[in-house]
Amino acid sequence: MNDQLGFFFPRTATGRSSIIPAPPWYYSGDLLTVEYRTDPARVAELLPAPLELAPDDPGAVALIWADWQSCSSSREELLDPVRSQYKEAFVVVRCAFEGVTYSRCVYIWVDKDFAIARGMHQGYPKKFGSMWQTRPHPFSQAAPQVAAGGVFGATLAAGDRRLAQAVLTLREPSETNGFVNGHPMAHHRIYPGIGKGSPDSYVELIASGAREFEAGPAWTGDVELELFDSPTEELARLSVDEIIGGYYRQVGVVWDGGRNLATLTPEPAAAAQ
Repeated sequence: MNDQLGFFFPRTATGRSSIIPAPPWYYSGDLLTVEYRTDPARVAELLPAPLELAPDDPGAVALIWADWQSCSSSREELLDPVRSQYKEAFVVVRCAFEGVTYSRCVYIWVDKDFAIARGMHQGYPKKFGSMWQTRPHPFSQAAPQVAAGGVFGATLAAGDRRLAQAVLTLREPSETNGFVNGHPMAHHRIYPGIGKGSPDSYVELIASGAREFEAGPAWTGDVELELFDSPTEELARLSVDEIIGGYYRQVGVVWDGGRNLATLTPEPAAAAQ
């Protein structure tokens, strides 16, 4: 058998076709965050064992739009922007495992295949979607500024149907960019069994977070958020009961791996029963 190269599929003799390079991965982006409260029972149904609801504010949710530019250590993607620029929208809740509070991404939509592949490695449940958000610019002719009075809109759609829309009007600087997405992530990495009706052949609970993190000033303001039903998405089940706040921040992140919290794959004898 010939040796093949590449961090992820497709692996080839040269490795050039791999959909993603090996970490570390570098990100620079603009985040528009809306935090709100929903029924904690709706959060609980998205937390598979052994995760539990966070003890404090268990119904808190963050819906985050992100306009990213990303690259590998070579930075070669920055000179071929189709490989570096993408958008996403993701939904974060909090959970607990062995007495520690984690953040967890329960829904996420992206617009590039390489972002989906990274999500498979990191445990993010990524799907294709269409995300748009207002971009700031230092010249105001056709853009808001990250300053008091700046107005930003954001939309999310998937499967030809709008799922969410938000409008944020910045009011003042904020000490934080919210609290829901402020912990290490706890995700499941799952590989379904190949036999019909067979259990998952691989299940792992992992924790990960930024190796490095930089951030510009955070701003908060008045925010409106609407969620919409869809026959193929369940975001609207996390209905908006109370708005907590809206935030805008520019960030830089380096991701370089995670750690195993628990291997949950059934034992072969148990799986056969």
